Parts: sequence; structure tokens; C-alpha cells
Amino acid sequence: MTQKPSSPQAVTDMQKRRRVGSAMLVGTTLEWYDFFLYGTAAALIFNKQFFPSLSPTAGTLAAFSTFAVGFVARPIGGLVFGHFGDRIGRRNTLIVSLLMMGIASTLIGVVPNYASIGVWAPVLLVLLRVVQGIGLGGEGAGATLMSMEHAPADKRNLYAGFPQMGTPAGLVLANVVFLSTNALMPSDAFDSWGWRIPFLLSGLLVVVGLAIRLHVEESPTFESVVSHRAVERFPLREAVRVGVGRMALTVGLMVANSAAAYVFMVFTLSYGTKHLDYNRTFLIACVSVAAVIWFATIPYWTGVADRSGRRTMFIGGSIALLVWCVAFLPLLDTGSNAVAAIAFLGMGLIVPVTHSVQGAIIADLFPASVRYSGTSLVLQVGAILGGGLAPIISSALVGESGGSAGVTVYLAIVCALSLVCAAFLFRTPTATPAEPAEAPTAV
Repeated sequence: MTQKPSSPQAVTDMQKRRRVGSAMLVGTTLEWYDFFLYGTAAALIFNKQFFPSLSPTAGTLAAFSTFAVGFVARPIGGLVFGHFGDRIGRRNTLIVSLLMMGIASTLIGVVPNYASIGVWAPVLLVLLRVVQGIGLGGEGAGATLMSMEHAPADKRNLYAGFPQMGTPAGLVLANVVFLSTNALMPSDAFDSWGWRIPFLLSGLLVVVGLAIRLHVEESPTFESVVSHRAVERFPLREAVRVGVGRMALTVGLMVANSAAAYVFMVFTLSYGTKHLDYNRTFLIACVSVAAVIWFATIPYWTGVADRSGRRTMFIGGSIALLVWCVAFLPLLDTGSNAVAAIAFLGMGLIVPVTHSVQGAIIADLFPASVRYSGTSLVLQVGAILGGGLAPIISSALVGESGGSAGVTVYLAIVCALSLVCAAFLFRTPTATPAEPAEAPTAV
């Protein structure tokens, strides 16, 4: 029996969905490029450029503290962009967030160092990092919603996973540009001024992302909210009515993945070079290959979630993450390049299992009229408690001794906490497995 050809309208709808998914992937990739570029520079460069009067350990802690400032600023961005995203639409807020991130990153590339302007150098660095954090705070939830709210009901996890793919893609892009720039000039020149080139490149990349994003249509879900006069005046207030307990469980569910990811993506660059004598290029290459695997496997795991549900997959992934976090740093501590590569590859295979569906899990907590605000709040609080604190806590636990046992215990505790939260959260059904035919009436 021959298959009935798709109608012109079905083909058009599919093209729109693909365009939206691609635009969200490109936009989040560029935003994460900026964010991770800062993390790599904080691990390898900023202690010498902006905190030269401190000891190596104190300088690294100070540099990672400026990295964490971006996470502290993310909830501000999430709340501001979430409010306007629920009030005036997803599309315009995402355009502004992309511009903020790109402009801030470009300006980081021209900030004078401590030797030139003294204490004003780290002050300016922190201010621009705050702008980065605000921009990314608006991006994370908004891109997930734009993609998911354009998706057919049976592929919501798959489409919500496209922005998640931007995280490893941005990491790979940042590391490739960083490594390439480093390879093309002497080490002293790169440490002195060459590190600025990847940041300056952000200005060109954001133009590309902006051109793509301007051609994306508004979320049909938000348009439905508007047409039914269901826009909330104070969406965050209404969002918290889903229950503090349920929101807290969701925050706890995502902390482990965030902490593990930032330990292997950011902390290991500093720890591996300073305490284990690994080559800087080797570590960045390992992180990049792991991120490629992470990127490539997200569509597989979101497809599993659409076909079979999230619960078993997420619980299994959480257990695997706990096991590998216990093994990761001891493997790195062997000092063997081959064993270290296996440790990183393991992270690349395991992290995407739970990361792939986090956005969809969080978004499905909230009704459409307050979804941007609620999702932003949960997503950014979880990011602070997980990824934002992980490099600082890990560096402090290592300290001058150079031992990683404390970091392993820390990761094990965080992973166990997330596993427990996931088990409790999945005891109740997903709040909104598909969009209702009509938007809810405003209270």
C-alpha cells in the first residue's frame, strides 16, 4: 500500500518546526560559546591577568568566583526575561538575550588587565560577567519553550532537546577557537593578549545568530494564551502556585548533572594542569571530544523519552552519573593520558542521559501562561546550586594539598541527592504532557 503524501500544510508546519529548532540550537550554541569561553579563560588565564598579586590557588579561586558571578546573575535574567516572555512573547525576549550576551563577551575581549588599570580590571570583568549571566538567564528557559511549544505532542522531548544540544555545541566551539588561537601563536603572546581574540570573535558570531533568530515565528502556545486573554499580570506569582515542594524537587533533580558537567568541563582544566601536570591542550581536547559525544547522543535520549517516557531513563541515568562521578577523578589522578581520556569519554556518554530532558521536565511543571517565569526560576536556581558553585567548591576542597578525594565525596553526595529528588518527583505524573486545546483563563 502506498503511503499518502503529506499535505502542503503539513509540509509547511514541519518546515516551520525545523526552522525553529535550528534557530534555537544556533542561538543557544552561541550563548554557551560565550559563557564557556569565559570558564576556560577563568581556569587558565584570568588568575594571571586580573589577580596577579594573589597566590596561584587564591588567584584561581578568585577567577572561578568571577565565573560563579555569572550564575548568580542568571536568576535575575531569568526573572526579568521570564516576566516579559510570559507578558509580551518568547521571540523578542530571546533576541534581546542574544544581543546582551554577544555584546558583553565582545567587551570582555577589550578589558584592560590588572597591570594597566589596577583594581578596575577585575571590577569591569565582574560587571560584564553579570551582563553575560543575565543574558543567559533569559536564554535557557526561553529557547526550550520556543522549541517545545512548536513541537507535535509526540515529540516534545525531542524538540525541547534542541536547545539542550547548544550546551555541548557551545563548549566545543569555545574550546576549538581557544585551542586554535593558542596553537597559532607563542604561549607568552597568547597568555598576554591572544586570549582576547576568541572573545572579540563573539561580536561576529552574534550577528549570525541574530539574523537566524529574526526569522523565527512566535510560539503558537503563547499566541493561544494571548488569544484567550490569559496573559498574567504577575506570572511569577502564579507560577509558584504549582507548589514549593514540587519546585524544590525539580531543582534538586538537576543539581547533580550541572555540578558534574562543570567539574569535568571547567574545574579539571585548572586541577589537571596545576596538580597533575597534564598538558593544557590535551585536557581541552578531551573535554571537547566528550562534548561532541554529549551533543550527538541528545537526540537519541530525547527520542527514548518520547517513546518510552522519562522516568526509567532519567533514574537509570542518575545512577550511572553517580557511579561515574565516584570513578572520574581517581581515574584522572592516575596521570595516564589514556586513562584520563576514558574518564572524559565516560562523562560525555553519561551526562546527556539526564541533561537531554531536564528542560522539558521543568517546563512541564507550569501552565503555558506562566511557563517562562516558572521554568526560568527553577532552571537558574538549579544552575547556581550545581554548576555555579561546583568549580569553587572543588578548588577549595583540593586547596594546596592537591588531593581530589574531597571533590569525589562532594560529587557523590550531590548525585545521591538528585537521585532521591528524581525518585520522589516521578512518583506523580507529569503536569502537562501536552498542550491543552485552549489556554487557561487568567485568574
